Amino acid sequence: MAGQQSRPMASDTSNAFERAKVRMKMRLLGLLDGSPETPRSNAERQALTETLRQALKTFPDEYRALRLSSDEETSFIQEVINEAVGYGPLEALMTDPSVTEIMVNSPEEIFIERDGQLEQVGAKFRDTNHLMAVIERMLGSVHATVNEASPLCDASLADGSRINVAIPPVVLNGPVLTIRRKARDWTMQDYLTVGALSEQAAQFLEVCVKAKVNIVISGGTSSGKTALVSILASFIPPAHRIITIENVGELELGRRANWIRLVAKSSNLEGRGEIPLRALVKNALRMRPDRIILGEARGGEALDMVQAMHTGHDGFITVLHANSSQAALERLETLMLMSGLDLPPAACRVQIANAVDLVVHVGRFADGSRRVAAITQVLGASQEGFHMQDLFTFEAEGFSPEGQLRGTCRYLGVTPKFISKFQLNNVTIPSWVSV
Repeated sequence: MAGQQSRPMASDTSNAFERAKVRMKMRLLGLLDGSPETPRSNAERQALTETLRQALKTFPDEYRALRLSSDEETSFIQEVINEAVGYGPLEALMTDPSVTEIMVNSPEEIFIERDGQLEQVGAKFRDTNHLMAVIERMLGSVHATVNEASPLCDASLADGSRINVAIPPVVLNGPVLTIRRKARDWTMQDYLTVGALSEQAAQFLEVCVKAKVNIVISGGTSSGKTALVSILASFIPPAHRIITIENVGELELGRRANWIRLVAKSSNLEGRGEIPLRALVKNALRMRPDRIILGEARGGEALDMVQAMHTGHDGFITVLHANSSQAALERLETLMLMSGLDLPPAACRVQIANAVDLVVHVGRFADGSRRVAAITQVLGASQEGFHMQDLFTFEAEGFSPEGQLRGTCRYLGVTPKFISKFQLNNVTIPSWVSV
C-alpha cells in the first residue's frame, strides 16, 4: 500500500543476513579474545547471548533493516555462537538427550539415531571447509588431530561422547564424522524399567559380580555393552581397587574411590610412541588390582587376559563384539591366536573354558530396544568347540499396538557350575537359583 515501507526482497534479505552474520562472528571472536574454549554451560552461553544482544543495538542499518522479531534475533545470536565457537549445525543435536548417535556422511547429509531408529535431519554444513572446521574444533578440544598423513581418528570428547573421523584419501565421500553420544548414567533399576532384563536376571548378575565371576559381555555395535559394563561395575564392593583398560576412554564408574583408568596410545606421525592394550594389560597386573575391566579385547591382549584369570585374577569383566555367546568365545580364541605365540587352537579353547565363567549377550531388537538376550555359562571345550549352557534367555511375547517388543529374560532352572565362587566370596546365593 502507498506510504507503507515494503520488506526487502527475499534474496536481498538472505544476502544481508549472511553478511551480518559474518560480521557478528568476527565481533564475537574479538569478544572471546581468541580463546579456543567453547562455552558449554548454560550460564556461559547466556552471558555471551546478552553481550551480543547489546552489540546488536549498535549494529549498522543494514542489519536493523532485516526487522527481526525478538525470537528471530535470539535464534540468530545462537546460530552465530554455534558457528563461531560451538559445533555449528551439530550443536542442537549434541545437546538433544534423545539423540544417541550422529552420522555426518557429507556436508549436506546428516543422520541421527533416536530411540534406536535412524533418520535424516535437515541440518547441514555450508561446504566441506565448514565441516572440517567443526571437526578440527572438536578434535582440538581433546588434543587430537586428523590430516592426509593420518586420515583416521578415534577420540573421546569432554562430555564423554565418542568421535570417529575419516577423511580422504581413505574415504571417497569427503570428511565423514560419527559421534556416539555418551549414554546417560544408567542404573540397574533403569534397565528393569525399560524391560532390558528381568528382576531375576538383574539379581543374578549382581551376585555374580560380587562373587568375582569372570564375565564376558558380548553384542553387536551400539547394543549397549559399555552401559551394561558400567552398571555391573557398580556392584563391585567399594573397598576393591579397580583398573579399567580401554582403547578410548568411555567407561564411567561414577565417584569411585581407588579407580585407575588406563587408555591406549596411538603412535605419532613418525610411527613411534604407541602403547597398545596388551602392554596396559600386562602393566595392570603389576598394579595390585582387585578387579580388572577390559573395555574391549581386540588383539593379543586377549591371551594375557585369559592367562591372568588362570593365575588368580578373578572378577574380570571384558567386552567382545559378537553376534552370539558362542561366537564371543570363538572370537576370543581367534584373538588369542593373534598374540604372536605358536599356540594350538585346542589349547586356547581349554584355557578360555577354564577361565571364563559367564557370557552375557546383549542385542538390538526390531523395535530399536537393547536387551539382555542370553546369560550363558561355559561348561568346557573340546575339538568340536565350546560347550555352553543358557542360564537365562529372552523369550519374546509379540509386539504391542505401539510396536514395542514384549518379553522377558527368563531363568531356565539350570545350576551354575561356578557355585563355589559364591561360597568362597561369602556371597548369598538367591533362593530361587538351583544348587
